[in-house]
Amino acid sequence: MKKTYQITKQGRVELEAELEQLKGRRGGIAEKIAAARDYGDLTENAEYDAAREEQGLVETRIAEIEDILMNAEELKASHKKAVSLGSTVVLKSGKKEVSYTIVGSVEANPGELKISDESPIGKALLGKKAGDKAEITTPKGTTEYTIHEIK
Repeated sequence: MKKTYQITKQGRVELEAELEQLKGRRGGIAEKIAAARDYGDLTENAEYDAAREEQGLVETRIAEIEDILMNAEELKASHKKAVSLGSTVVLKSGKKEVSYTIVGSVEANPGELKISDESPIGKALLGKKAGDKAEITTPKGTTEYTIHEIK
């Protein structure tokens, strides 16, 4: 049974762009491999090994992205009153305010404040409504947030 990936429209665009960028690297990697072969003995050829490793990583990521895109279910923008996949949630704790977008695990990027629905924060927020309190436990400790707004 194939896994279905839930992604946003923006997530699909980003994955498609990454796929094109990776496919564009294939030619350069092939040239590196050909140049490294010209150095002679492949058993002790670090350039050849590095180029083959790079090729393997790129091809693996291409296959992974193609699988995700083929089995993706695009999330429709919904303006529900409860937190769900695709929601942007504004949280407040005292004077501190933070905004997270709840996404599927494929799109998760904490640096961009896109958190997975499977993460502790995502699990604590799903199904909550504006005004609800959510207790979020992270490695830094437990913090209680009030859901200020759902976009």
